[in-house]
Amino acid sequence: MAKRSTLFIRIVEGKNLPVKDITGSSDPYCIVRIDNEAIIRTATIWKTLSPFWGEEYNVHLPPSFHNVSFHVLDEDSLSRDDVIGKVSISKEALAAKPQGIDGWMNLTEIDPDEEVQGEIHLKVSVLGKGYAPKILRCHVFEARDLAKKDRNGASDPFVRVSYNGKVHETAVVKKSCYPRWNESFEFELDEASADTPLSVEVWDWDLVSKNDFLGRVLFNINRLQSAQQEEGWFRLGPDKPKHSQYEGTLGSLRLKLMLRDEMVLPSSHYQPLVELLCQSVGAHLNVSGVSAHWLMMLIDETTTAESRQEVATNLIKLFLGQGLVKEFLDVLFKLELDKTGEPNTLFRSNSLASKSMESFLKVAGMQYLHRLLGPTINRIFEEKKYVELDPNKVELKEAGCAGLHRVQTEADVIQQSAGHLQSYLFDLIHAIVQSAVYCPTSLCQTFRQLYQRVQERFPEKEYRKVKYIAVTSFLCLRFISPAIMSPKLFHLREKHADARTSRTLLLLAKAIQTIGNLDTLACFSKEPWMVPLQPAIQQGIAQLKDFITRLVSCDDSEDLGLQARMSLQCGSMEKEGFLFLHRTKDKCMLMTSPFKKPDIAMGAFLIYLYVTHKMPETAAASFIPLPKIRAVEKVEEKSFGSANVMQIISEDNGQMETLYLDCKSVNELNQWLSALRKACIHNTDTMSSYHPGIYKGDRWSCCHQKDKADAGCDKTRHGVTLQEWYDPLDPDLESQLIFRHLIGVSRAEGKCNEPALTSCTCCPSLADEERLDGVRRFFKVLQDLQDAHQAVEEEAERSRNKNFLLELQT
Repeated sequence: MAKRSTLFIRIVEGKNLPVKDITGSSDPYCIVRIDNEAIIRTATIWKTLSPFWGEEYNVHLPPSFHNVSFHVLDEDSLSRDDVIGKVSISKEALAAKPQGIDGWMNLTEIDPDEEVQGEIHLKVSVLGKGYAPKILRCHVFEARDLAKKDRNGASDPFVRVSYNGKVHETAVVKKSCYPRWNESFEFELDEASADTPLSVEVWDWDLVSKNDFLGRVLFNINRLQSAQQEEGWFRLGPDKPKHSQYEGTLGSLRLKLMLRDEMVLPSSHYQPLVELLCQSVGAHLNVSGVSAHWLMMLIDETTTAESRQEVATNLIKLFLGQGLVKEFLDVLFKLELDKTGEPNTLFRSNSLASKSMESFLKVAGMQYLHRLLGPTINRIFEEKKYVELDPNKVELKEAGCAGLHRVQTEADVIQQSAGHLQSYLFDLIHAIVQSAVYCPTSLCQTFRQLYQRVQERFPEKEYRKVKYIAVTSFLCLRFISPAIMSPKLFHLREKHADARTSRTLLLLAKAIQTIGNLDTLACFSKEPWMVPLQPAIQQGIAQLKDFITRLVSCDDSEDLGLQARMSLQCGSMEKEGFLFLHRTKDKCMLMTSPFKKPDIAMGAFLIYLYVTHKMPETAAASFIPLPKIRAVEKVEEKSFGSANVMQIISEDNGQMETLYLDCKSVNELNQWLSALRKACIHNTDTMSSYHPGIYKGDRWSCCHQKDKADAGCDKTRHGVTLQEWYDPLDPDLESQLIFRHLIGVSRAEGKCNEPALTSCTCCPSLADEERLDGVRRFFKVLQDLQDAHQAVEEEAERSRNKNFLLELQT
């Protein structure tokens, strides 16, 4: 049983941002922080004060997180990036709106006194009994993860403890965000000043300028006198907020956020619901000849437009885990076809069938998509050619000169652009045609089911193209074209395209959509300037139809089923970075390995290190078994002069070994951290603490401890991960999410509920006795799960009350 928190983040756009560059514009990007830890960096949108990002993320968080913040900065190539402002939202504000937060939020000034982070370990106690004077003692042990205030990537922290006008200070610990003091201070307790708090402040000492505030903790004296003692790690809080002179002038961000906390029960509780769902797609007719898909019909009819994509993804993952995804999609195809009278509108709406197929393509076909589109997309980004077919948008100054003495005309630009697009389109169609041999068998089989169902529903001669269009509506219009227009969102590129490249991608995506529609007339009547591509598009239509014929004629055999592949701990990944090897035998400074660019791939059970030497013909290979990994964490920036270094701590024959990897960006860093943490989620003997620095000379650079075997000065962060398309399946979580949706449907006013089964309009023919038994069983399953959740909540409440009573007794 586990409580899991997931935060959906959509960074939509910004507006009215201030000018930061001499060009009269800015180059804004956004950093997302969870409790001041950077986890996401958006793309930079160049030369604009109203950037559009449109980036979505799902972040898995520990229930103990406190806030999420969005920092907007202006990228500068020659100097440090300029800070524009931030939006900060607390966990309480997110939890107060379970439907989510969606709207514009004003950016506020970033006040250094409010940008605090970290925790401090304290023991505060009241000494003395009876009528004797009482002593207030504060023992300051250590602190961790303090804010970095100095240019060397660290701080020089000291603690100031004050009470009733008296102040004590600890020694200054130089160049550390993980200081250890172990000092005690005593104050005479003033019974008449019970409202005066004990203040513990952490400061960064500066020789020349004024000291920087790092955070504070306040203790209520009345509570201390009742408890006699408080000890533990306390989160540092900000100083009193100040009124910003820039309020309302820094612009705003449009964000969509939704926090969801799920209590996931043991698998046995979800088994009846999973069995019921599997039975609903396992057979088309019951013994009475009535459709047995009433549960799928119920879900289809009662899913709102806002929740349809999420429900579709949950169902796809659940049926993938059960090996019934083809059967599930087949049921949805049939339900959609039964409702469709006009073939031209088939699968064009955002129905449950359409959204489920979209989710299936992303889960099962992303590697296929990368292999298919990667070369063409990379070529477009590298060539950066000016391409424009619309005469109203041609800019001659962008196109340049045709020769030394002649400026290009509009006709020259269009002719040249058509040539570029035809070249890209030829490469892409050729890649699609050739992909029939490596398209995943699960995709081929699903497309074949779709092809056959449509052919059975519309057998007339005048509808002979419909079966092809049904396949291309998903493959081309909902999968390939969106990936061409937004390659970053499909992980084909690290950054968004610039304006010139975006226009090329858009025109290429339009051409693919026209080919996917198998109809050139409709396109050219709306956009006649696309006519120069007509020969290439007509040739592409003929080739695409032949490709679909081959695709739906695939063999049923499959060496490794999709269910088995998705059930592995993690999908395969390949990355590049600079590798630093930890020298465990020497006490000298860490040295950079002579191996410069390792290719690193993570499979189901191992992380492979393919390290290429300067000489291309020489190579070395090594691996780390995933079960031997004890922690995967970030490294302090000051250790290697880079903010994107991670460490993999593993155990081999009782000895701890550390491998350092320098990633290219904060996004790649967090992708690696997430993938490895999820792959090692079931590892035993994981570390609860670690050193974010390196052992250099005779001490740790983070906390200055000399013992190399010291347990660690910071807590490990196993709970923060990013959701990716290659994530392993989690059947219990998917079952819980589907249960939550179904219980919401059963409670909704006017929707299906047991007393009104015979008159339910969303489930026709419910009077059938066999189906009524199934529906009653369905509601019993929901009630049992609801009772199990209530029992867990009651037990948690009893535990909280018991702990409270124990504290009172103490």
